[in-house]
Amino acid sequence: MTDKFDFIAIGSGTAAQVAVHRMAKAGKRCAVIDYRPYGGTCALRGCDPKKMLVSGEEVVAAFSRMRGHGIDGDIQINWRDLQEFKRSFTDPVPDKQQARYERAGVATFHGKARFVGSCSLAVDSDLLEADHILIATGAQPRTLDIEGETHLTHSDVFLELEKLPEHILFVGGGYIAAELAHLAARAGAKVTIVQRGRVLQAFDPDIVEWLLPSFERLGIEIVDGAVTGITKDAQSLRVHVGDQQLTVDMAVHSAGRVPALEALDLEAANIAAANGRLLLTPQLCSETNEHVYAAGDAAASGPPLTPVSSHDAKVVVENILEGSGREPNYMGVPSALFTVPPAARVGLLEKEACDAGLDFDVDAGAHSKWFSARRLNAEIYGHKMLIERDSGRVLGAHIVGPGADEVINIFALAVRHGLTADDLKSTMFAYPTGASDVGYMLG
Repeated sequence: MTDKFDFIAIGSGTAAQVAVHRMAKAGKRCAVIDYRPYGGTCALRGCDPKKMLVSGEEVVAAFSRMRGHGIDGDIQINWRDLQEFKRSFTDPVPDKQQARYERAGVATFHGKARFVGSCSLAVDSDLLEADHILIATGAQPRTLDIEGETHLTHSDVFLELEKLPEHILFVGGGYIAAELAHLAARAGAKVTIVQRGRVLQAFDPDIVEWLLPSFERLGIEIVDGAVTGITKDAQSLRVHVGDQQLTVDMAVHSAGRVPALEALDLEAANIAAANGRLLLTPQLCSETNEHVYAAGDAAASGPPLTPVSSHDAKVVVENILEGSGREPNYMGVPSALFTVPPAARVGLLEKEACDAGLDFDVDAGAHSKWFSARRLNAEIYGHKMLIERDSGRVLGAHIVGPGADEVINIFALAVRHGLTADDLKSTMFAYPTGASDVGYMLG
């Protein structure tokens, strides 16, 4: 017997949660499906647990900076206790999600979903049908096609480690590698990152250059090259990088992620995909199946960030309920790197602005003697701002150092809403705070 719904979400992360609860509030009969505990990547395997662990790193880093400046002694991270602190947040999430769905009258299914028709799904022995189905399955590590790839572990496993290995290697030098490398090194592990070319290529080169001393001080080794194979013996892994062979205890995949679509049997529902990505209309609807939408990392339409997942879900719901034809707007989505110190960006990189033929000024500099850095005895603090000449609009903002992950939100507001440098400089911010540096960053 087939159970019929108005709306079904496959996945239980941010996109699914937002969409399901909005549809349920509109009086629609909804269901949610996930084969993993309810909560999704951000709450259980990504942003939130990572940031809980980084809290311990921040304390140790602050202590280290201030030692000899009124602070004495030594402290260190107790990894097991820090994990328990993290789990005090993550462990209750699935049950809370389940209870919230039940209160909203949403049917919950635990298992792997696959399409069996244009608007129908099978979840184990259950057959479900809906007027609209949302694919919100998130992303998974991309296949690297190297020998011994199965010996790689992933970031979600790293975040659950009961004991930190002595030597950890990260394959890829993006934000996951940088964040987890800083955390592991601060907790006492030896860390190596293997990356062809510059690390953190999504961030401004000058910002990365100012941040690199933090890697060096923690003893993080960055190897320029590509991993060609991994072999395992009883005690360790041997990671082959060109002619080099690196012996480590754990190797972590941090070389990019792709939409998690493999288990869905898209062909059974005539859902078109190419090169591992869904083919979607600008409204996030499948080009070949009007019953199916996608959001968040599964849609791969905007940056792979939690606020984008929420935004996508709102767009999908509006299009289903109102037929508005709304398209997602990714203007001014900030991205933060939660190393210690943090870095952040919003808007265009300098190269992107040049390639677009824009006429703009650059205001940039490193400022370890500014009060925001000085009061914390922080050696890394810098910014780069791109300001359009004629309009004065903020085209891009790039910051590294104390409070960068918070201050970037002011510039995100400016980029998204077309505010000018003068608009920001004429704003009075509380002093002394990180935000009070905004005016100085704009010249």
